[in-house]
Amino acid sequence: MITISLCMIVKNEERILRRCLDSLADLVDEIVIVDTGSTDNTKSIAAEYTEKVYAFEWVDDFSAARNFAFSKATKEYIYSADADEVLNGENRERFRILKRTLLPEVEIVQMKYGGQLRFHTVYNFDEEYRPKLFKRLRQFVWQEPIHETVRLEPVVYDSDIVITHLPENSHAKRDLAVFHKHCCNGYRLPARLHNMYARELLMAGDSEDFGEAADIFAASAADVTRSGEEIAEACCVVAHAARLQGDTVRFFKYASKVIAEKANSEICCEMGHFYEDTGDVEEAAIWYYNAAYETRPILNIFSGGRESLEGLIRCYERMECEEQAKVYREELNRWIAGRDSEHTDS
Repeated sequence: MITISLCMIVKNEERILRRCLDSLADLVDEIVIVDTGSTDNTKSIAAEYTEKVYAFEWVDDFSAARNFAFSKATKEYIYSADADEVLNGENRERFRILKRTLLPEVEIVQMKYGGQLRFHTVYNFDEEYRPKLFKRLRQFVWQEPIHETVRLEPVVYDSDIVITHLPENSHAKRDLAVFHKHCCNGYRLPARLHNMYARELLMAGDSEDFGEAADIFAASAADVTRSGEEIAEACCVVAHAARLQGDTVRFFKYASKVIAEKANSEICCEMGHFYEDTGDVEEAAIWYYNAAYETRPILNIFSGGRESLEGLIRCYERMECEEQAKVYREELNRWIAGRDSEHTDS
């Protein structure tokens, strides 16, 4: 049986920390909790479960905090958890089985994050694999009978454990502020974070967030070393920011870049909103239709469903075409029912 250190970084989690720890404490052999500046009772609650409670000065860097927590672990494997996660009874038993049977060559165990579309998160998938359990000390081994080399790729196991993510509210404002700060300090977003920043903006950002991000993504759109996908993401962000700011020239500059290459649901929705705001609901309906039926979303799944269908309903209501509006209301209800069905199945 392997031994496991639970490592967490927390801040002001007094309302939910016990819920998380109660579902994990008897499954692990050590608990390490790093507090990044709580002003509530988080630290005293953590002390009920472990003596290993550490303070860490927050520097707007989650990796720095997690690396510090990992440095305090002493067991064979490290389980990384957030305070808003819970393991239910079925998945606690799966965790116990995993602990008893995990092969020593496995270096990373992935677990499914569940409930993401229900609980204020900014993800397009209700359930997805994430690395959660890590071998603390990696053993390098040689491979191949000739021209031998050290195996560098980790051995990853996809488990059947599902973690329920239960945030009390959206973390988007906090995350967007961290993105903005690091970009302003010269950090060049890798493709994965570029996608996440753009997605979080389009799914949860407000006008202030877009105002701060517009020039960052304009620079990405002009960066010839970025991939076509990254440039399309950047153009969607800048076009949305320009529409919010009433900058028509900039709006069409970036919207047309996407449409000329390969239109997506996000940019079609932006066009729909633009024409709806100007009162041209017939033209707006065309673009909302394209968003819903002729293109696919690249960042925000709702742009190809709820957002575009609601736009069609508004347009046909304003055109006094009640029968057509009814069709799209029914389509919207089916779309929502489909999302609810996915939640139930998960």
